[in-house]
Amino acid sequence: MYLPSQFDPKDPQVAIDIMRAHPFASLISTDDAGLPFVTHLPVHWEAQPGQGAAHGVILGHCARGNPHWKYLQQRPQGVVTFMGPHAYMSPKVYPDLARVPTWNYVAVHCVVEANVLDGHDAKDALLKQLIADHEPAYADQWRGLSEDYTTKMLGAIVAFSLNIIKIQCKVKVNQHRPEAHARMLEIYDAGGPDDQALGAWMRKMGLTGAPQ
Repeated sequence: MYLPSQFDPKDPQVAIDIMRAHPFASLISTDDAGLPFVTHLPVHWEAQPGQGAAHGVILGHCARGNPHWKYLQQRPQGVVTFMGPHAYMSPKVYPDLARVPTWNYVAVHCVVEANVLDGHDAKDALLKQLIADHEPAYADQWRGLSEDYTTKMLGAIVAFSLNIIKIQCKVKVNQHRPEAHARMLEIYDAGGPDDQALGAWMRKMGLTGAPQ
């Protein structure tokens, strides 16, 4: 992605925090015609030290009827994107009128190498990870389902692990416009959830709007 240096947090932990906080990702690779093929799906990031994935591994699955897993088998490299909070920003935040609107946002892009996992145990382990992430109380219900039912459900999906071989993180909150920070925080704090989240990101990065 286009990543001006002022929007690069240069801290690997920031990307990890974004992937964990916004796990509904877009997996992008190519189909048999060479066109981009996109699947939107919940994923789980985890560290795997010593496993050849310096930035960790993304675990996910798709329906067996979705051809994406076949494309990953044939052409394992792809991109996974994570979109954090995003919102419009009016030029009224600036002290002068010779300005234009913008859109601020937080995002992570990962170049990945896919490994398709079609075994029962691997898929069961992956589902338990996703259950632990989103509804831990459901784990007992899943374990209590009949073997026939769980076997049928597991047979309807294909899992994959995606080794992250390159990662980019972008936190665009107009770091390079300090004259607007105080007014931006006022607007973000009074806005909706995405606006408030961007305000929190500004504060994480020390952009408090206070005179330097």
